[in-house]
Amino acid sequence: MKYQDEYRNRELVQGLAAHLENLVAGYAGTMTFMEVCGTHTMSIYQYGLRGLLPAQVRLISGPGCPVCVTPNSYLDKAIACCRIPGVVVATFGDMLRVPGTSSSLMEERAKGADVRIVYSPLDAVKLAATNPQLKVVFLGVGFETTAPTIAGSILAARQQGLGNFFVLAAHKTMPVPMAALASDPELAISGFICPAHVSTIIGADAYQPLARDYQRPCVITGFEPADVLQGVAMLAAQVVAGESRVEIQYSRAVKPQGNPKARAILDEVFAPCDAEWRGLGMIPGSGLAIREEFASFDAERMLPLTPELSREPTGCRCGDVLKGKITPFDCPLFEQTCTPEAPVGACMVSTEGTCAAAYKYGR
Repeated sequence: MKYQDEYRNRELVQGLAAHLENLVAGYAGTMTFMEVCGTHTMSIYQYGLRGLLPAQVRLISGPGCPVCVTPNSYLDKAIACCRIPGVVVATFGDMLRVPGTSSSLMEERAKGADVRIVYSPLDAVKLAATNPQLKVVFLGVGFETTAPTIAGSILAARQQGLGNFFVLAAHKTMPVPMAALASDPELAISGFICPAHVSTIIGADAYQPLARDYQRPCVITGFEPADVLQGVAMLAAQVVAGESRVEIQYSRAVKPQGNPKARAILDEVFAPCDAEWRGLGMIPGSGLAIREEFASFDAERMLPLTPELSREPTGCRCGDVLKGKITPFDCPLFEQTCTPEAPVGACMVSTEGTCAAAYKYGR
């Protein structure tokens, strides 16, 4: 496949691995690079890229999967939504099996709740338009990649004059938690493999504070094996040289300024807010809330939600996996009571979760 096979070429990948080995040959310490994108995590596991790295280079996975970082408290609110008579919960399919405190959307649907899978936020708007007797709640999760389309769905619903379309918003923004992780001395992160999809929206310039204030090299890379290895080599070159700057490996898709039109839609509908991250806790300014002028589309403000008191599953260490403090294999539940068929934690549910990737490709 053009634009894909050339980035999976064996000779090219092996050449990049040899280049990386030469780069760090005289480096005495260890470089720890964190990827904060679920697709990068999958690629690293799928193509066995850790096996191509020299001993001085270590990769750890961070909070890059939108489903994985969504806390139980949000799932419990979504479940409370679908228990309200006359309410339809519309969501992407990967949210169905994520366990809340004592149930999941899939379990609620089996009991009779109206939970429907849609393929875009506009499908949910259409569902509301064609079913005026129902209240349709779309689950708004994800990073800056998906948030513009959900903002667009709210604008579309307003344009159509819909009073029965709502969003249960839990969007998160990426650079802020990266700064929090960079400050954690236990992690000792040397640099970041920055998320590619998010960066197409926010642009490379958004990471300048990480390089300037935290002295962490940042490289935005694509998802293919050659992309990732070249990005790691670019990070290693900065570390060897004692530099920290933002570079774009994925120049075929990412620009320094990002996508101004998408960012304008985001700013019109959403405002920065504090956000709870699974495993990371509450991080000030790391979320997106629906602005006051669009409050009539905010499910949390417009519907009588009574979620149960949230708690995390006993023994689950998704939080430590998301912070890169342990690998999935260090969790006592991994492969035992937590599997893709019967997931305990969100990292095993999502197809881009670190535990799911390790289960599928890492053994």
